[in-house]
Amino acid sequence: MNSTNIILTGFMGSGKSSVGRVLAKELNTYFIDTDALIENFENMSIKEIFETQGEEVFREKERYCFKWIKNNVKNTVISVGGGFPVFIPEIKEAGIVIYLRVGFEEILKRMTDEEIKKRPLFQDIKKAKELYLKRDKIYTDLADIIIENKEIDQTVNRIKEALWK
Repeated sequence: MNSTNIILTGFMGSGKSSVGRVLAKELNTYFIDTDALIENFENMSIKEIFETQGEEVFREKERYCFKWIKNNVKNTVISVGGGFPVFIPEIKEAGIVIYLRVGFEEILKRMTDEEIKKRPLFQDIKKAKELYLKRDKIYTDLADIIIENKEIDQTVNRIKEALWK
């Protein structure tokens, strides 16, 4: 594999951060979560940014984050927010894009009430499902590699196999 980033995409709650941390450790490299990066930079949660400044401002912050990553980050595993590939379709300019696919019902089972509360676009389950269906096609079209994320260690191994084919 050449010196490039591995970008994990997928819907909210699909395990991007969990898989990303384990993958980065196994590859002996760094891990960045774009949502955490934005929260640290803004000194407020994603939920607070949505509530006080709106989704449009949050998307501008994601775009700024993308430009920074593209210009400054190499050899890193990056987990991006669920909307990132939707609003930044040129995401591949920053690395290899891997879609961690998880069914909507499975995502609901995995997430605690606390995790659901933190996600502004998950407050209405019916709307969240519509969003999931719309984004699934975008994630699929943009992905270099698609992996069904059932169990972390298995998913990490399948990503490594796919990268070194």
